[in-house]
Amino acid sequence: MSKKFTNDLKLECVELVTVKGYSTKQVAQDMNVGYSSLQKWVRQYRKEQLGITPKTSALTPDQIRIQELEKKLRQAESDNALLKKASAFFAMEMTNGNKSR
Repeated sequence: MSKKFTNDLKLECVELVTVKGYSTKQVAQDMNVGYSSLQKWVRQYRKEQLGITPKTSALTPDQIRIQELEKKLRQAESDNALLKKASAFFAMEMTNGNKSR
């Protein structure tokens, strides 16, 4: 069974490696996280620092915000497409209604 780690814990572990200079092995042992998990978080963090938005949950606040905004944009685009279809439907109904009078 895999453990669920909070984003704050992941970021703290990553910063111990990337900012404070501790070894990945030492941080993994001290923080009771898997070595391979920590390696993955560090790789993801470094990519995020380069502006690459991950497909999984982001670690950095900037990338978290980008993911939230992208989600809102997708929802707005979906809502807009639905409204366009509804408008076309009602316009057609109004046109058909006027013809039958």
